Amino acid sequence: MGDLTMMKALPPLAWFRAFEAAARKLSFTAAAEEIGMTQSAVSQHVRSLETSLGVALFIRRARGLSLTDDGRKLLPQVGSALETLTAAARAFETVHTENVLTIATSVSVAQWIISPYLSDFTQSHPNIRMRFLSTIWPDDFHTVRADIEIPFGSQKQVGRDAIMLEPNDLIALKSPTLKGSIEALPLIESVGTSDGWKTWGEVVGGDPKPELFVDSYGAALNLAVHGNGIALVSRILAQHALHAKQLELAHTARAPCKEGYFLRVNEAKPIALQFRDWLLGRIERGNR
Repeated sequence: MGDLTMMKALPPLAWFRAFEAAARKLSFTAAAEEIGMTQSAVSQHVRSLETSLGVALFIRRARGLSLTDDGRKLLPQVGSALETLTAAARAFETVHTENVLTIATSVSVAQWIISPYLSDFTQSHPNIRMRFLSTIWPDDFHTVRADIEIPFGSQKQVGRDAIMLEPNDLIALKSPTLKGSIEALPLIESVGTSDGWKTWGEVVGGDPKPELFVDSYGAALNLAVHGNGIALVSRILAQHALHAKQLELAHTARAPCKEGYFLRVNEAKPIALQFRDWLLGRIERGNR
């Protein structure tokens, strides 16, 4: 039997998306604004892809980027693949009906803000069927049609037609069973956002060094609930976990956050307006 060549693991889709946007814009900053990431996260994804493929994809100059020969060769293939994936996803979109409410949001929001209280809404609106679409970056919302959209990003990224959900500052959380201070316990960092433990250090003092890295606040909360360390997350996402005593404050300080969760609604659809009012009321009660 001949030798079997093991296939190299395919790099993450996020790396290809960062490369494709940067290659079109020839700017990590412009690519970051388009796909709803920080400039450093885009740059890191591209470097990771270059390392994985074993080639340089960009020539980095002081005045901007230019593609290498390998980068030019890869761009049309990646662009075509992303278009194919988008078309494949759209083929599964269902036709809207009057009693179907489609909500596009991240898994973090669905799990930590909506899900704990959703039965309150469904019990008072028994004839409404609901469909959740998982999204991560602001540009994901360009490829879906939803009645309720809850993107994460800056006001510039999500558009002026969206309102920010409050509170939007960052708090440090840990499991009640986990003993120790911020200086002694592992710190959990959500990458891809402008503010994190570095911002915390600027506000509180010290030089906190995260040890665990995840790609969303929701994942950070999950790790913290199971006693893996201290998570620094958006306060609005932590309301239920605090009230349910799954988590507690590891420190009383709060740090500012440039990005946040926003709400956009199809105002032509009455059930979307009803859900908006319910959600805003639920969040307001959680803030008390």
